[in-house]
Amino acid sequence: MTNDIWATVLAALKSALGKNSYSSWIEPLEFKELTDGVALFEVPTNFIGNYVSQNFGDQILYHMNHMGQEVQRLQFHVPSQARPAANPKAAKKTAEPEAGSGAPLDSRFTFDTFVVGKPNELAHAAARRVAEGGPVTFNPLFLYGGVGLGKTHLMHAIAHELKLRSPELNVLYLSAEQFMYRFITALRERKMMDFKQLFRSVDVLMVDDVQFIGGKDSTQEEFFHTFNALVDGRKQIIISADRAPGEIKDLEERIKSRLQCGLVVDLHPTDYELRLGILQSKVEVYAAQYPELQIADGVLEFLAHRISTNVRVLEGALTRLFAFASLVGREITLDLTQDCLSDVLKASDRKVTVEEIQRKVSEHYNIRLSDMIGPKRVRNYARPRQIAMYLAKQMTSRSLPEIGRRFGGRDHTTVMHGVKRIEELKALDSQIADDLELLRRALQE
Repeated sequence: MTNDIWATVLAALKSALGKNSYSSWIEPLEFKELTDGVALFEVPTNFIGNYVSQNFGDQILYHMNHMGQEVQRLQFHVPSQARPAANPKAAKKTAEPEAGSGAPLDSRFTFDTFVVGKPNELAHAAARRVAEGGPVTFNPLFLYGGVGLGKTHLMHAIAHELKLRSPELNVLYLSAEQFMYRFITALRERKMMDFKQLFRSVDVLMVDDVQFIGGKDSTQEEFFHTFNALVDGRKQIIISADRAPGEIKDLEERIKSRLQCGLVVDLHPTDYELRLGILQSKVEVYAAQYPELQIADGVLEFLAHRISTNVRVLEGALTRLFAFASLVGREITLDLTQDCLSDVLKASDRKVTVEEIQRKVSEHYNIRLSDMIGPKRVRNYARPRQIAMYLAKQMTSRSLPEIGRRFGGRDHTTVMHGVKRIEELKALDSQIADDLELLRRALQE
């Protein structure tokens, strides 16, 4: 393969991945040769080679083959080492095909690597109980929460534990999207009996992101019958979604009812202590792999405070930080962290106005904005008003008097009371906590 072809591949990757990912991960690669279908690259560190092969290997293969090259796999090695660091085939040992022709499970997602804190302790305990096997207790187990809160991690952990304890179990894990595509394929190829046999012969059915089938009538019909057949057969069903069953848009009422008949558990947004624990757990892994890298005091605490909306973003930021430090050979300090993660930190600091909060809350509760900020004190308006005040206090830099003025000229003691009331309710009422999470995510998009 010529350097011109590789340059074209690089241009395609830069366009596909974006400037930040390209400069962090693709630019350090040095193409060496293509022999017998194996493309060889030099990389500065094993860390870079492993990360690229796991996260961008498929895209590199696609673009190289798209240019007419016959590339079957990639190899990465550090110049001072004789052996390749990694390749996509080896890296993907983290994804092991499971029984029942389901989606692959990630071997990193186990109960041992799941960091437990107050926001997720109930979900973790319920998942543990189901994973112990034995008589069906919670059926279905329904896990829900926002993006990056650990739903998929717990789903994979349950599947791993079930197969470890009872290898004979037929455990089928897949996403709702994959369920739909298999259903459509079976219809098109007239193989519905095979489809029904596959899904109704399992011992444990695990469906991730079930909200995807909302509005898809035919898929919902088949899912409903599959669900009933498995429950009637005393088989375990485990479902996850980004919201509670009753809030999934365009989902048939009969399916909502079935999903609510077992144990419904929400994973709350992470608090500071949990985020710090997650970071400390990740640092232990990186420290074992790269003992030469040092991380200064205060860096993890800084990240736990500044990146609060999404654990995936938090973990990704730490990964980028270690990769950057390994490239430049520097200690991970607060200054390095702020320089390396400036775009992530800026996104996390997105400014939200009181007016945006008021509009979003009124839309969420389907009430008029004028009623919410007006003088009416009936519960239908008072509770959304207090929620809007709470979010304004949490998400803006406005003082209590300033917030009160934007809520129809109310004084600061009214705002203080509203904020305190929501603080109390969110610990007692999971619906309030869920509403706050949905609104916070919507405002930060």
